[in-house]
Amino acid sequence: MSVISKVKFVSIPVSDQDRALEFWTEKVGLRVATDQPMGAQRWIELSIPGAETGLVLFTPEGHEDRIGSFFNGSLACDDVEHAYRKLSEKGVEFEGPPQKQPWGAFAKFKDPDGNTFVLSSR
Repeated sequence: MSVISKVKFVSIPVSDQDRALEFWTEKVGLRVATDQPMGAQRWIELSIPGAETGLVLFTPEGHEDRIGSFFNGSLACDDVEHAYRKLSEKGVEFEGPPQKQPWGAFAKFKDPDGNTFVLSSR
């Protein structure tokens, strides 16, 4: 038996937490789980409806060079075409339309800081 039970959250480096919070809640549809001061900084943890893993909008001091990079992971949805249409209607910038592969479909989108995310079918 493993002593680790799940991935609690993954962090997204951002330059403007308010702008990132608006993007992830208003456009993508995530929910705020925690938004509170953490010393001189702010800790924002978002929940993904139906998922155990959350996203944190936080850039540790000294990691500012990671803002605008590629998110080393994949976000999942049931229907990439549907998600692409809905998110595009809300102003989410995609690199192109969904692409089909033997394992499923995927599309890449960017947040306001230029971080790139893969959205793929389960």
